Amino acid sequence: MTSKPRLTAAQRSEQLVEAAVRAFAANGFAGTTTDEVARLAEVSQPYVIRLFGSKQRLFLAAVEHACVRIEQAFRDAAGSGAAELAQLGEAYDGLLANRDLLAVMLHGYAASADPAIGPVVRDGFGRIYRLVRELTGAQPEEAREFLATGMLLTVLAAIQVVGPDAVPPEPWMAELVESFPEKSATDPD
Repeated sequence: MTSKPRLTAAQRSEQLVEAAVRAFAANGFAGTTTDEVARLAEVSQPYVIRLFGSKQRLFLAAVEHACVRIEQAFRDAAGSGAAELAQLGEAYDGLLANRDLLAVMLHGYAASADPAIGPVVRDGFGRIYRLVRELTGAQPEEAREFLATGMLLTVLAAIQVVGPDAVPPEPWMAELVESFPEKSATDPD
C-alpha cells in the first residue's frame, strides 16, 4: 500500500483553500461547515480550525483566493505591456468556466454586510478595479462598464445561461446574451 506524499504547510493550506472554494461556492458562507471543507480536503475538521482559526477566516481566505486568481488572469493577459480591455475580457471569459471561483465571489458580495467580511470583499473588488485601470489606462466610466459587464456575465454563468453548464436557452436568454457578440446562450464557455 502506497501512502500519499506529505504536503508542506503551505501546500496543505492551499489544498484547504481550494476545498473551501468548492464548498462555499456550493452552499455559501452560512450553509457551509468546516467539516464539509475538511471532508473535501481529506483532513480532519480540527486541522482546518488549527490552520484557519474559524469558518469566517477560511471563507475570507477563499474570497481572497478568488480575487487573486482574477487579478493574476488580468496580469497574465496584459503580459509585460499595456493591455486593452478586450484582452482582460478574454481572460475573464476563461475564468467563467471555473464556476466555483466566481460563485465564491458572489457569496462574498452577499455576505458583505458582515463587518469582518465586507472590508475584505470591498478591498478585493477595489484592487480589481484599480488593476483594470492600471493595466489598460481605462477612464473610470470605461472601467465601470467593464466591471458591470463582468458582473452580468458572472450572474449569467451562475444561473447557467452561459458557460459549460448552460441550460437550453429561453428567448429572453438569447436576447440578453446577444449583447455579447462572442457569446451565445448555448456556448459551452
